[in-house]
Amino acid sequence: MAQAKAVDAPSSPVADKGGANPWLVLLAVSLGVIMVMLDGTVVGIANPVIQADLKASLSDLQWVTSGYLLALAVFLITAGKLGDLFGHKRVFLIGVAGFAVSSVGIGLSAELADVIPGLSPIGALIGLRVLQGLFGALLQPAALALLRSAFPGEKLNQAMGAWGAIIGLSSAAGPIVGGLLVENISWESVFFINAPVGVIALAMGMWLIKDSRAKTLARIDWLGVVLLSGAMFSLVWTIIKAPEWGWGDSTTLSFIGAFAVLILAFVLWQSKAKQPLVPLSLFRNASISIGTVLMMMVAFAMFGAMFFLGFFFQGVHGLSPLEAGLRMLPMSAGMIVASPLAGMAIGRFGPKFTMAGGLLITALSMFLMSQLSIDASFIATGVPFVLLAFGLSPVFVGATEIIVGNAPVNLSGVAGGLQQSAMQVGGALGTAILGAVMASEISDTLPGHLGPAAQAIPADQMAGLAKAAAFGTAPPGLPQPIIDAVHNSFMDGMHVAFLVSTSIAVLTAALTFFVKVGRKAEGVQVHMG
Repeated sequence: MAQAKAVDAPSSPVADKGGANPWLVLLAVSLGVIMVMLDGTVVGIANPVIQADLKASLSDLQWVTSGYLLALAVFLITAGKLGDLFGHKRVFLIGVAGFAVSSVGIGLSAELADVIPGLSPIGALIGLRVLQGLFGALLQPAALALLRSAFPGEKLNQAMGAWGAIIGLSSAAGPIVGGLLVENISWESVFFINAPVGVIALAMGMWLIKDSRAKTLARIDWLGVVLLSGAMFSLVWTIIKAPEWGWGDSTTLSFIGAFAVLILAFVLWQSKAKQPLVPLSLFRNASISIGTVLMMMVAFAMFGAMFFLGFFFQGVHGLSPLEAGLRMLPMSAGMIVASPLAGMAIGRFGPKFTMAGGLLITALSMFLMSQLSIDASFIATGVPFVLLAFGLSPVFVGATEIIVGNAPVNLSGVAGGLQQSAMQVGGALGTAILGAVMASEISDTLPGHLGPAAQAIPADQMAGLAKAAAFGTAPPGLPQPIIDAVHNSFMDGMHVAFLVSTSIAVLTAALTFFVKVGRKAEGVQVHMG
């Protein structure tokens, strides 16, 4: 029978840090997460050079990204629980060290392949990317949990705002730093750069952070780990591969069925386990449940739609990776300003109206991007990017505070993992579903843009053109009218994707009126099994 145990929140989280300034704690944990953010932005820039240097196939390059995503998404909640059990400082530092070491290993992939029989350089890179994802999963929930315990409730919004600004700064620097390193040094250097960042994060973390853990937990729910990991793998793998297999394919349906069975088994087991991996009572708090949905939906709209902008800039416009990164700068730079302002606004006006306003601004930004022309100027893209920064920041800051702030302190690691998982799954869903919507629109509109010439193009070549159009590119050597048709059909598909994101942002705004600010009370009740 479930028993409710009172878990006392620390009366003074700042004092629990042994006098350490909580803002220095914020800087220490942010340095660790900056590595993850930099890595996420520079890999896309490095991929073309990696392909040429390691003779990688398209499938190999997809695994460079997908292997990391799978490891990260599957392990996040489990990693949060490990922090709750063994201490968030310890888990965070292990994550930072492992992420930095695996990054150096990625840069040495060719050398590793030379000394390990049967291992190819691209195989070594993919394997280390998976390992990097596992260590990234360790440090991200732990970082949020450490912030939760370092800052008193009334300061948590400000901390989350500053956190968002630091993440925005790293996102802004990523494409520029990555472009400079790839073009002037080597693709390996974009991974080597994590080493000095990791060393600084480790030194500051060991000096500033005082450990914390859930005293009422004594063991890990390993069956829960297996069931949840299997369910998350089935879901994320389906999202990644369904566009290739087809949503109605038997393999896709099998993985969807596996996800349904495993997630049902997980829920049933969590209701009976003495110390469950994810206490179901966490979701009895409506704000946590709604905050999780908010994080998923805003990630769906943002990452799903923004995924196509790289192809727009580099494929349609023909910009270099560095030039494309500079085009994205207004959004990343805007988040540096918008995130702390969002934290202050939520602290003053509450999460409901602030997040609702942010989502409506996001919807306006997405709508403006659905109207972009094929020769859009820097100003034409910069205005909606700045609006997007000021629209998304209140939602990311607010949803994170709602999930982590409403959770009991002893489950803050699980809450941090839940927040990160919601973002990863939402982004993957958005990329896959909006990608399918965009591909369908391209297939429908491409013949019209080709005009009478479409009748003379064989079906297999037409399919090849449609596939190329999804990346905003056309095979070399084609006449200019066909290239124009490919670009125009890409624009049609991108416009539809942004309109879908606009609708999602408007609908999601209604959910914000059902959330409450994170608890600041002592002695929070939580069911422990």
